[in-house]
Formats: sequence, structure tokens, C-alpha cells
Amino acid sequence: MPEPEGPDRTGDPARTDPATAPAAHDAATSKHAAASKHETPSKNDLSSTDDTSKDDAVSENDTAAKNDTAAKNDTAAEQDTVSKNITRRAPFGSAVAQGAHMTHPGPGVMPGLEPPTAPGPDGPEGRADLGAASGAAGANGLAPGVPEALGSEGAVRRQDASAAAAGAHAATGVPAVAGVPAVLGGAVLQPQLDAFLAAHEAELIAFRRDLHMHPELGYSEHRTTRRLAERLRAAGLEPVILPKGTGLFCDIGPADGTTVALRADIDALPLQDEKEGVAYRSTVPGVAHACGHDVHTAMVLGAGLFLAQQAEAGLLPGRVRLLFQPAEETPGGALDVMAAGGIAGVDRAFALHCDPRIEVGQLGLRTGPITAACDKVYVKVTGPGGHTARPHLTADLVYALAKIVTELPSALSRRVDPRSSLSLVWGRVSAGSVANAIPDDGIAEGTVRCLDDEAWHRAPEMMKALLQSVAAAYDVEASLEYVRGVPPTVNEAASVQMFRDAAAQVMDEDGVVPTPQSLGGEDFGWYLESIPGALARLGVRTPGSPGEYDLHRGDFDVDERCIAVGMKVLSATALTALWDGGRPGDAESIEGAALA
Repeated sequence: MPEPEGPDRTGDPARTDPATAPAAHDAATSKHAAASKHETPSKNDLSSTDDTSKDDAVSENDTAAKNDTAAKNDTAAEQDTVSKNITRRAPFGSAVAQGAHMTHPGPGVMPGLEPPTAPGPDGPEGRADLGAASGAAGANGLAPGVPEALGSEGAVRRQDASAAAAGAHAATGVPAVAGVPAVLGGAVLQPQLDAFLAAHEAELIAFRRDLHMHPELGYSEHRTTRRLAERLRAAGLEPVILPKGTGLFCDIGPADGTTVALRADIDALPLQDEKEGVAYRSTVPGVAHACGHDVHTAMVLGAGLFLAQQAEAGLLPGRVRLLFQPAEETPGGALDVMAAGGIAGVDRAFALHCDPRIEVGQLGLRTGPITAACDKVYVKVTGPGGHTARPHLTADLVYALAKIVTELPSALSRRVDPRSSLSLVWGRVSAGSVANAIPDDGIAEGTVRCLDDEAWHRAPEMMKALLQSVAAAYDVEASLEYVRGVPPTVNEAASVQMFRDAAAQVMDEDGVVPTPQSLGGEDFGWYLESIPGALARLGVRTPGSPGEYDLHRGDFDVDERCIAVGMKVLSATALTALWDGGRPGDAESIEGAALA
């Protein structure tokens, strides 16, 4: 994929190289001196006036090339109106006002998060590998809360954004790029993320490999939980370990305002690691990270560390909650997180899941159901038993069981809307031990999968009624044990759009791809039963690789460049959701959302 580009300043005088900005302003001052509504100063006063005008011009991002008229008419009320027309969102106040409640006097820019220098020999070069994700940051490269009014000749920016930039310069000593605010999360998200990854990507990969070498099954993730807690505490955070001792959640940023959750599952599978030639192969016999949960954990950890830096600098516009969930494969871990208050106060939740069918550097999105409900059913049939020579004198249990196995799936599918994709598939059927004896009991075990939440809730009662109907026809007794697994994961449209907008900031323009529905289960659906959110599929396949890999296989592995891609997407999505307000119904659209 192409190297990441710096912020596009081509043709935008407000983003001119600082070295040339004074000259441009001098020309503008000379051109409009006669038209000034103020009294013309004396020659001795002109030098002082020019110096002040230059500072004001840089502070307001106002150059003569495109804002001769706008400089006179640019009021906060007019800009709020234009901003609303462009973004279709109600104005949330000025950029400084939005950050005032979370920014302490003299907000600083964290080391490694300084605004980029102007383009040129000393400008940002970007990262050459896919781990940095390709593509420029946002189209406008502006901080959230600093909406642009895009006219035929360029952009008109709020005066308070310029003041914020000047304030950051004074507080940090870091010169602001002309036309680009240096606070509220930095000038452009992409360079900040690249700077963070330059320092931490190797650490995140090493963290993933350590988890891969030491996988732990559901509710046994004690080492994994300990390692996460230690790293988060080292970053100055306060993780809360769940009551059962595995899994944790951790808050970042101010408690007032919107709260967004980023979730990772941390458990492994009871499979033998069959990979060869890698140093990080599982050291635990019969246990392996064959579903990518080690990758999920490293990505959310990385996003959390980055966002913690933003929060420490006073630049996080809300709260982010990291959910490191145990026992996704069991399942049940999501319910434990919820019981411990893990999503209390959360407005939206987001998660990524590895997909070996998608190439690294791509993100699979889908609105509506993306994974299915998955429940287990156990049917037991009993009867008097007897000789196979006289089935009419007893209940032919094997025949009755066969009818149950064949008729229940078809009858069940006729009771619901076909679009719900409700299916019952048997995995085990057993009865009897000899050929000439009708047994007195038999069992059938299977799974019920469904893409529709309403049909999923109705399935147990429907199945019980159908089972009793078939069993009665053959004079046998039948019992049903219906074990809830996970509900369908149904992505909310607004949350999917937040993923899309965030990806546009940190990925190549072709990075977002459609992804199909899956009948696999994912207990992230439990969270989305209570709060809106979305699950996306992250490409982990090396481009051009000849082999076909799937999840839940002993040879499963990923292209580790996906960790950086996923960390960027999660960070950008959290910021997008926070700046958009996060709560459903608060905004008409998130189109054009800008990021910190």
C-alpha cells in the first residue's frame, strides 16, 4: 500500500509554508491599506501595526489569497450556520468552548504528538510499511469542533481555532503550522498516530506474541489479565479487574460527556498450535490463539495507550472505556462484563475481529446483522424399549428420534420470516447399542443460528412446542434443554458510518470493503442488545498469499502489520464517536466528521 501522506496543503494559502506566510501577508496589507476602515497610521506606527497584523493573520488563518471579503464578514454565528449546512449536525459551540471543560490552563502536546512541520525537506515523511496504514489523514486535517466552510476559493476557519493554535504555541513552544490548530488532539490525526506507532508498534507486536505463546482458555486468563493490568497502570491508568479474577475494564478521559467502549476478547481455543517456523508458537499443549484474540487485545491496548496520551494532554473530548473481556469462546464473558457494570454509562461500543479472508490494510463493514445468534440444543427421547420384531407393541424410539431430527428443522423454518435465516442443524444423534433391540432412550444435539433478534427470542418456545407435537405422534416422551449462547450481532447504521468516517482518516481510500453476513456466533452481540455499536472485520491476510486460512484452525496466523492498522482504526473511531456526541439521536448525520 502507498506510504501515508502528510496533510494536503496544495492550493490552500491558509496552509502555506510558515516561511512564506509573512511575505504573503505583507502583500495583502499593502493591497488593502487604503480600504481599511481604520484611520491610516503614521509611518512610525506602521511597523508596529504590520507586526500585529501578521500575528493576527497567522492566528486567524486568514490570507489575502482567499479571504479578502470573509475577513470582514466572518462572525461566529455565520460560521455556525455554514458548519451546520456542511456537516448536517447542530453546532456544538466553538472549538475552544468544546475543549474548555477538559483542557487545563496551558494544555500541552504530548511528546511524539507535536503538530507536523510544513511540507518540505523537514516535513513528515510517513511510514513505509502497511503497519502504519496508508493514505492521508482527514481530507481537511482539522481538529474536531473546528468545522470548515468550504467555498469556491477555499476554507474559512473559526477565529477561535486560530487563538487555540496560538495558545498551544505559547504553552508548548511548538510552532503551529499556518492554518492548522495545534491543540484539540493535534493538527492531524494520522501524523500523531504514526508518531505513536514509531515508538510503540514493536512493543504491541511483542505483546501479541507473548500472549500467543501463553494462551489461556476462558475464565483462566489470569496471566493475560495481569499483563494487561500492569501495562495500563504503567501508563497511569486504573484498570478494574472483573469479580471472577479474569478480564478487566479501564476508563480513559473525563467522566462527563459521551463514553465510548472499545472491546477486545482475551481467551484462546482448545486447539493444538500447528504452525511451523515461528518463534511465537504456543507453548501450552492443546491451547492456541486460533481466533485472533491476541491480536484484538494488542490493538485495543495500543488504542488505549494512545488515547491516554490525548487525555493527559487535555485533548480527549469524552471518556473511552477499554473492555478486555474473558471467555468469548465459552461463551459468557460479555455477560460477566455487563454484570460488573462494564457498559454502565457507555453510549456506544465498537470492536474489530480478525478476518483472514480480507487483506491487511482493509476493513470490512456491514450494516445490520453481521454475525448470527448461536444457541445449543439437547433433545432427549425416552420410551419403554422392546424387540425390533414387535415395534407395534412398544414405542419405536429410533424411528421417532429420526422424525424429530428431520422434521424439526423444516417445521421451525416455516414458523418465522425466511429473512431471519433461522436454522437448526444437528451435530450428534445417538440411540441404542445392538441391532435387534429398540432402545429406551436416545439423544440429539445441535445448534440453532439466527440473524434476526426477534426470531432468536422466540426460538426456544417454538422449538419446544414442535418437539412435543412430533414426539406425541409416536408415543415417546421428549425433553428439550435449550442453552442460550449469544444473540445476533446487529450493527447500528450510525455506528457503522463512524467506522467508515474514521477509516477515511487513517486508511487508503480503497481500504473499506463490504463484508458478508456470517452464521458464526460472537458474544459482542450481548452488548448491542443494550447499547448501539458496531463490529467490523479487520483484514489480516498478507496480500498475494497463496494459502487459504480460516479461523479456529491450528495453523491460523496473521500478518502482524494488521495490529497498527487496527489500532489506528479503533483510535480514530473512538474520537469520531466522541466528537459526534455518541448518543443515538443527538445528530442527524456524521458525514464530514473531523477528528482530533
